[in-house]
Amino acid sequence: MPKNTSVAAHLRRLLDLLASGAPAEDFGTVATEARRGGVDGDDLAEIEQATQAALRVRGALRQHQRREAELTALFDTAGDLAALRDLDAVLRSIVRRARMLLGTDTAYLTLPDEEAGDTFMRVTDGSVSELFQNLRLQLGEGLGGLVAQTARPYATPDYRTDERFHHTHSIDAGVLDEGLVAILGVPLLLGSGSGGKVIGALFAADRTPRTFSPDEVALLCSLANHAAIAIDTAKAMTDARVALAELAEANAVIRERSAAMQRAEESHDRLSDLVLRGGDVADVAAAVADLLEGDVTVFDAGGWPLTPTAHGAGGAGGSAPAGIGGTDAPKGFVGTGGTGGTDDAAALVRAAEESRATAHAVVHDGRWVCAVLAGQEMLGSLVLSGRPDLDGPDRRLFERSSVVTSLLLLLRRSVAEAENRVRGDLITDLLTAPDRDPAGLVARGRNLGIDLNRPHLVLVASTDADVRDRLAGAAVQYLFGGDGVSAEHAGTVMLVPDSGATPGDAAGAAAEQLTHLVGAPVTVAGAGPAAGPRALADAHAEAARCLQALTVLGRRGAGGSAGELGFLGVLLGEDHDVEGFVRATLGPLLEYDDRRGTQLVRTLGAYFGCGGSLTRAKEELHVHINTVVQRLDRVQALLGPDWNSPENALELQLALRLRLLSRG
Repeated sequence: MPKNTSVAAHLRRLLDLLASGAPAEDFGTVATEARRGGVDGDDLAEIEQATQAALRVRGALRQHQRREAELTALFDTAGDLAALRDLDAVLRSIVRRARMLLGTDTAYLTLPDEEAGDTFMRVTDGSVSELFQNLRLQLGEGLGGLVAQTARPYATPDYRTDERFHHTHSIDAGVLDEGLVAILGVPLLLGSGSGGKVIGALFAADRTPRTFSPDEVALLCSLANHAAIAIDTAKAMTDARVALAELAEANAVIRERSAAMQRAEESHDRLSDLVLRGGDVADVAAAVADLLEGDVTVFDAGGWPLTPTAHGAGGAGGSAPAGIGGTDAPKGFVGTGGTGGTDDAAALVRAAEESRATAHAVVHDGRWVCAVLAGQEMLGSLVLSGRPDLDGPDRRLFERSSVVTSLLLLLRRSVAEAENRVRGDLITDLLTAPDRDPAGLVARGRNLGIDLNRPHLVLVASTDADVRDRLAGAAVQYLFGGDGVSAEHAGTVMLVPDSGATPGDAAGAAAEQLTHLVGAPVTVAGAGPAAGPRALADAHAEAARCLQALTVLGRRGAGGSAGELGFLGVLLGEDHDVEGFVRATLGPLLEYDDRRGTQLVRTLGAYFGCGGSLTRAKEELHVHINTVVQRLDRVQALLGPDWNSPENALELQLALRLRLLSRG
């Protein structure tokens, strides 16, 4: 610069450097240039003093700028907290700002693990070591452990040589792997003073030696305070969300229980009103099916249906197959699509026993079964289908309905037993003296709900002497739910079922169920239908004779009628249907002869008449012996391979004789 340059020019130069934010070394060149330009004495001293003042101003400006940046960062952090949505994002932002403001190589934040009893790395920024990122520190271990234990900030210019900290192999290995040297750590505090709680620590670290200034410590403490607030706020919000969720769940439970109580009250009122109005078991089943939106059937203690299957709004609907004892319920326990029978009834009994043992409804084969009890006596069971997901309130409603069902069954049984005793007296008089007062017998029957002038089937049942006392009760149970009547007579039990089946079918069905109820073979014979006192008494006599024949023939535990016993039925039957017996026995041969013009019936008669001799039969018929053989082969083809067995041969010979007699 020329020697005539004024001092003012150098001062303006200092101001320009301040304005441009030039580095500190540029300010020293001003005094050097002034000296070279010939400035000396007081003027040079003035320039040097101005240079020192400019450097102080520059330092103050730089401090204000740094403080402004720090305040801006803190303000931005506060804004993040105000709009807290993601705790991880806020913590990452705080750690990133700490690294940026302090100008360190890395920054990180640790939080305590209450279950493990140590601290772990929650967020890192600038870290490159996986080993370091997965470090865990016990209280008192390393710089971080000391910060967490004492709730005070700590800084070290060279951690590896600093003996103030408890060094461990794992921590030193992580720090070495990350290459850290200078570390500053401050606590994350909630509250102040002795009541403050450390919930973590915030760190800034360099990979070269460095001394952290008090301002840098204060700045990191401010960021740590924000991080503590963010964590506490997030925890409070989480707790609030959990509390709200629990409150919503509690409200839902309260509403559900309130609705369940209201529904239970309405159900109780409905069932009580049904009973008070004289409703029957079938009405209870229909009400329960409607309430639970499923299909409900009431079964007796032996596993046989007492009611038709009642269909609710959610049930299978439609009509169930015809059942036992005149109901429309499925036979046995299988239900729709099943064949029913003893095995199914036994399965239901086992499920009902399980329900009695647990005092609750149980699931069996996709259906709910609840025992119907009177004390410890098993009266029957309720079966609900179509509701595999029966919940608590509905399950309790189903179980309570079994109590109402048990009351009705007890009432019905008491009424049935009383009526059966009176009806039993009527049956006894009917069998012992049917002609004494027929009109009086009919009138007594009408008063008891039995129209003796209407055709009825008559069944006679017997069993072993040691279980005979069970048979009468089993008969009452078998007829339970219908209009039939039973009574003991001459060591047997007479049943008059309300059924339109044939005598043989009715006897077979009764034998099967009575055997199950008694627990021993029960033989049943059927006759009828018959109408009027005398005809009913005769039907009973025929059934009694048929029962004796079944026993003699070894058909113990079976059911049948005179019409099913072949020639014995002709002998035992009251109407002696000779023509029907002949037609049933020789029918295929008679039809063949009529259609083909053959002589199979005449050949069969000659064969039996000659004692089974083919030679004598061919002489009797005046045909070749081969013709006799061919005709008998045809007989076998029509009647079956066992046509010549002793039993069948006897029936064929009897039918041939009766045919000859009937033709005169």
